[in-house]
Amino acid sequence: MSTTSIQKADIDNKLEREKNNLLNLKEALNKSNTNTNNMLTILQSFENRLRKLENTVEPVYNETEMLRRRQEHIEKTMVTLDNVLGYYHVAKEVEEFIKEGPHNCGLEKYLSIMDRLVQAHNYFNKHNPTSLELTDVWLFNNTKNIEYMKDYTKARSTMLIRSLQGQSDYFTSFAGKIKASKDTPGRKSYRKMAVLVAVKRHFSHSFKRRAATALMQSPFDPGHRRQGSHTDIPKEENLEVEVDIYITELSALLKLIQSEAQLMSGIIADKHHRQVFDNIIQEGLDAVVKNGELLARNAKKSIEKHDFINVLSVFPVVKHLRSIKPEFDLTLEGCATPTRAKLTSLLSTLGSTGAKALEEFAVSIKTDPEKASMPKDGTVHELTNRTIIFLEPLLDYADTAGAMLLLHGEQAAPSEAVDAKKSKLKLADYITKTLSALGLNLSNKAETYSDPTLRPVFMLNNYHYILKSLKRSGLLDLIHTWNKDVGQFYEDRINEQKKSYSESWSRVMHYITEVNEPISQQRIQAMESSKERLKDKEKQNIKDKFSGFNKELEDILRSQKGYAIPDPELREQMKKDNKDFIIPSYRMFLDKYKRLNFTKNPTKYIKYSVQDVAEVVDKLFDMSA
Repeated sequence: MSTTSIQKADIDNKLEREKNNLLNLKEALNKSNTNTNNMLTILQSFENRLRKLENTVEPVYNETEMLRRRQEHIEKTMVTLDNVLGYYHVAKEVEEFIKEGPHNCGLEKYLSIMDRLVQAHNYFNKHNPTSLELTDVWLFNNTKNIEYMKDYTKARSTMLIRSLQGQSDYFTSFAGKIKASKDTPGRKSYRKMAVLVAVKRHFSHSFKRRAATALMQSPFDPGHRRQGSHTDIPKEENLEVEVDIYITELSALLKLIQSEAQLMSGIIADKHHRQVFDNIIQEGLDAVVKNGELLARNAKKSIEKHDFINVLSVFPVVKHLRSIKPEFDLTLEGCATPTRAKLTSLLSTLGSTGAKALEEFAVSIKTDPEKASMPKDGTVHELTNRTIIFLEPLLDYADTAGAMLLLHGEQAAPSEAVDAKKSKLKLADYITKTLSALGLNLSNKAETYSDPTLRPVFMLNNYHYILKSLKRSGLLDLIHTWNKDVGQFYEDRINEQKKSYSESWSRVMHYITEVNEPISQQRIQAMESSKERLKDKEKQNIKDKFSGFNKELEDILRSQKGYAIPDPELREQMKKDNKDFIIPSYRMFLDKYKRLNFTKNPTKYIKYSVQDVAEVVDKLFDMSA
């Protein structure tokens, strides 16, 4: 069989197989079409059934939702109706409690009762102003009976007094319980913290913070505290608590009378408001003013005793009263003139007391006896320490203290307008003059020392302490608004005192700088090169120089180790200055003569090496050395 025949037969076979495959594919396609048509029929039937179900259920759902909303509205209506019905009975339900006051039912319950009355009034006033219930709940303006105003005035006045007294008694007893606890350091800290929280010491606390800072920065550090030095602030904790309570009492009075003014609205006829309000607050206002006047009298007694630290308690009271005075004036507007003048008079009394304290303190600085309590070691004087402790807290009350001096001082001009800038400048002027008087007094005191070297040490300690305290507290910035040269003035005085002190080393320097009969360096070099011996006179001259130096150095150590320079930084600086002043000259002097054979016993005359001299200087200003 030929190749062509074989290929043709193979092609025919393949063609036959493809025909069979095509027939099978057509048969499968027909089956698939049939299945698709059947599925579409089923889905269409299911869709029709779902539509019929939705049409059946939707009306039921809508009706159910409508019923639910109706039920919800009914419930809300019932709650609102119950609430409204309660307003119609509130007058009878709370009448007995209102008459008794909060001392029987408790403050929280009493306030909730008052809140019910307010809600009832608001409801009837908004929805039915002419209703009989509104008249029952509130004694309205159209009543002709004014007896209720007398009862109302008496009840509210009594309540105001009780509130003020209760607040005062609570804080007093609370502070007393804390104070009665054992005075361990931990409990003291807790006591102060608790009292601060209890009475909200926003004002007097800053005074204590300043005074405490001044005390912690006291010039009398361990090892340099002289006997009898006074560095403690007088412990008048009772006065502090009284002042803090009084500040709180002023704020409480303001809030209470503001509440009384609001409470009267709708209860008392408008035309009687001011008269009734005046009568209600009269007794409470008198009690608070009386307490303030008592504070002023106690402060005046402290001034007479020169106990000026306690007088500082007036300043936070004046500052607080000045800050809330506009609110008092607004609340008391329309009251009788005597009523409105009471707080103004109290503020004037406290202000004049504060001004008198400032002026008397300045006078006490000027007149402090020159020989009073002079420190034997030249440390910072007690007067300087007291002055700084008094002045530092004034920075927090610059506006208040300055206004006191402007309005009530010796050169007061009450008719002039007082603002913060003028007040601060006035206080800066006062502090500058006080420090000037202090400097003059200290200068006079320094002259009482028989030891001339102790005078500059004393003045140096005081000037340095003053300047450091002014910088630390921020007072120097305030002073510079008045006189920008004050800081430089103290810097110059400090340098002057250092220079004056350095003259105490002149006798030591006299020998090592060879002021008298020096031996020239050429002469020494000639003797070293030629082995020439010193003459007896030259030997004695060198011996005298070493002996004189040794004696003067030991005398200085003996006297100046008893001097006090309490500030560690200043003390180290003074020692360094002494070393820089003495040691270079002594090193040259020692190198010049120690190689010469001027004595058979060198250790008798060359007693100190350069390091020994440095160690001697380190022992100065230290009694324990």
